[in-house]
Amino acid sequence: MPNMSNTKVPSPEQDPKVRAHNFEEVTSGYTAEMAVEEATRCLNCKNRPCMTGCPVSVQIPDFIREIAGGNFEGAYSIIRETSSLPAVCGRVCPQERQCESKCVRGIKGEPVGIGRLERFAADHHMQNGTEDVQLPPKNGHKAAIVGAGPAGLTCAGDLARLGYEVTVYEAFHTAGGVLMYGIPEFRLPKDIVQREVDGLRRLGVKIMTNMVIGKVLSIDEIMAEGNEAVFVGSGAGLPRFMGIEGEGLVGVCSANEYLTRINLMKGYKEGYDTPVLRSKSVAVVGGGNVAMDAARSALRMGAEHVYIIYRRSEAEMPARREEVLHAKEEGVEFLTLNNPLRLIGDDSGRVCAAVVQKMELGEPDESGRRSPVPVEGSEYELPVDTVIMAIGTSPNPLIRTTTPGLEANKRGCLIVDEAMMTTKEGVYAGGDAVTGAATVILAMGAGKAAARAMDEYMQKKD
Repeated sequence: MPNMSNTKVPSPEQDPKVRAHNFEEVTSGYTAEMAVEEATRCLNCKNRPCMTGCPVSVQIPDFIREIAGGNFEGAYSIIRETSSLPAVCGRVCPQERQCESKCVRGIKGEPVGIGRLERFAADHHMQNGTEDVQLPPKNGHKAAIVGAGPAGLTCAGDLARLGYEVTVYEAFHTAGGVLMYGIPEFRLPKDIVQREVDGLRRLGVKIMTNMVIGKVLSIDEIMAEGNEAVFVGSGAGLPRFMGIEGEGLVGVCSANEYLTRINLMKGYKEGYDTPVLRSKSVAVVGGGNVAMDAARSALRMGAEHVYIIYRRSEAEMPARREEVLHAKEEGVEFLTLNNPLRLIGDDSGRVCAAVVQKMELGEPDESGRRSPVPVEGSEYELPVDTVIMAIGTSPNPLIRTTTPGLEANKRGCLIVDEAMMTTKEGVYAGGDAVTGAATVILAMGAGKAAARAMDEYMQKKD
């Protein structure tokens, strides 16, 4: 019998007052009993509306049915058929805007906890499953991937399963991309990402780190090594700033830099001499998931006051609702309909205050959102010693400026055709390098699509 409860089975969480001071994972995930109970809420709809919201086409009703029947390994196997990173997706995908937004149970109550169930299946496998991998027979073709983030790792995994000899070139010293340097430990533990990467290595994927493409090697040199196709999944790691007075002061940085120092350079661990801003009062400018990650990290790094400054209303924040709720529970203060005008420094050259102006919503802009309009005479000073800019990123120009024939649009994003091939023969691209900053799951979807296109292209060469 289906479980007709209108609410999801709650996922156990740390107390907000406790977790705001540690980097341990916020939620511990479902137990087996909880997972089975939640899985029985699924109605197994014949037309499978939930799948229309999944960029990597996970067979959602099938894996949930296996969990409901207690076959947890079977559920994991179904997810792995289309997703290279199930433990990651179960934690960081915006299911509320994707698969769960299409769930029929959401019409009169809460949708099925698809993300929580995916995480359970992946975690159960990691704790109890075997890691035996059947290597596919090699097909005699070589392909290269630039960037070991979600797009690149997904593309590499799919090509390896098709028999290709795959080499991934990663600029950092650790594979994982934004999963490693951008998402905090309390949302996505690094060992989870590492285990997913290790799974790709067992498939035969070769991962070379400290390889800054455009400096150490060029795209042309990679292709000259016998790679018939190259996928560029280098992400969008170039931070944007507002261009306001005072952005050059000490204590002002991008969210990318701040999170990288904490995550990848282990600034959150005792005993690591990582240079990270130690702050008492922090302003984070922006309203997306990166802004929430930076603000919540600042609390854990010891800040007494952390503010989110966002020029629109809370209802228009692009961040996941869960992340906004968690930030509020932990003590982050939200200054919505506010916008910084300039930053003020003290005698030592460090930021000491932000001049902020209140806003109100006017007419909708090109994206359909109502444009924020300044409120005259509403300026005030907010005392802060750190300002973190989390207003978006764009692709680093290094690859396109060192690769003849590779063209980009005015935002610096690589131009691709319907088959995801760039303007250079045999070079494909996807994820944030093409779209600008987006979600992990959309990058993974791009990686899957590119792998299919590259396979067709290389097979035609035969």
